[in-house]
Amino acid sequence: MNKLEPDKDITRRLLEELTRESTITQRTLSSRLDIALGLVNAYIKRLARKGYIKVTTIPKNRVKYILTPKGFAEKVKLTYEYMHYSINYFNDVRQKIDGIYKQMIDSGVKSVLFWGDGEIAELCYISMRGTPLTLIGVINGNGVEKGFFGHNVYPMGDLKDLSYDAILITSLDEKEIQRIKAIGFDGKKVYSL
Repeated sequence: MNKLEPDKDITRRLLEELTRESTITQRTLSSRLDIALGLVNAYIKRLARKGYIKVTTIPKNRVKYILTPKGFAEKVKLTYEYMHYSINYFNDVRQKIDGIYKQMIDSGVKSVLFWGDGEIAELCYISMRGTPLTLIGVINGNGVEKGFFGHNVYPMGDLKDLSYDAILITSLDEKEIQRIKAIGFDGKKVYSL
């Protein structure tokens, strides 16, 4: 699966924010995009240099960013690339999930406990429909208990009290997967994507 280029993603997100709010401050952009203020400044200068935006001063020492036709075309192109990447990412993850579920079913697993309740867990839950597998609940290592599509979310300490055949680690982070596998689960099968 191709990686989404961070430079293009930041540019796309900046162009989206500037389209939404033309008099936004760089500090606010930094906060919304979760990137450093200096990086926002550098990207704004680059966007202006490339002709994607015009920077004008308005009263009260404020700045207004105006997307140019060239900038609008770039935003559309980057949005298309992002959507294409997202669809490919979803398809790749979905294939991995289907492969894991086939392994589980072939090895006689009936009841599954998800480890993690993020976006990957949501994809796993959706993909579980139509299989003979049953979701018992979700372990959330953060200790935060909330519902997950009508299923219980348990803290790690409740693991010994739950009845399940296998655990599915719903993370793609290899370090996280290894950390969880190192816990040991009394002979229970542990799967990861």
